[in-house]
Amino acid sequence: MVLPLVKLGTLALRTLCKPIASRLKKEAGLHPRFRQSIINFAQANHRFQTNMQRRIYGHATDVAIRPLNEEKAVQAAADFIGELFVFSVAGAAVIFEVQRSSRSEARKEELRRQELGTMKQKDEELARELELLKQRLEELERLAKGRGLTGLFNFKQPQATEDVKSAKPQ
Repeated sequence: MVLPLVKLGTLALRTLCKPIASRLKKEAGLHPRFRQSIINFAQANHRFQTNMQRRIYGHATDVAIRPLNEEKAVQAAADFIGELFVFSVAGAAVIFEVQRSSRSEARKEELRRQELGTMKQKDEELARELELLKQRLEELERLAKGRGLTGLFNFKQPQATEDVKSAKPQ
């Protein structure tokens, strides 16, 4: 019951984070100080990506890289912020799901250990009871050999024997 609700909640969270990301992108370009910061970030990211692409394709990396114009830089940085937010939320949801799953597995493992402990305890009790029954059986066999078969079942014959013994001396 809880699992479908958790999955539905994470899906709703991912769906809700997309409009929040677009709002972040919109607001990022309006604030003057933040706008300059994201322009600088976008230019640095542009230089890094261009150098990486040049190295991958085997082109010269010492060539000057033209900076992005201001609007493209703002748009690139805003897109990056929006994507970063969406992926952060998705990553947090995945981490939450993994932790929840591991806690569930830990509970199941603990239940298995308890069941195994209970089974071992019952096995030990049965072994003790079996040993006791073996001892009783050995004692009964010893008594049966000593008294004979009638001594085992306590018939009235031993009393008759005592009557005969008491009658003989007279």
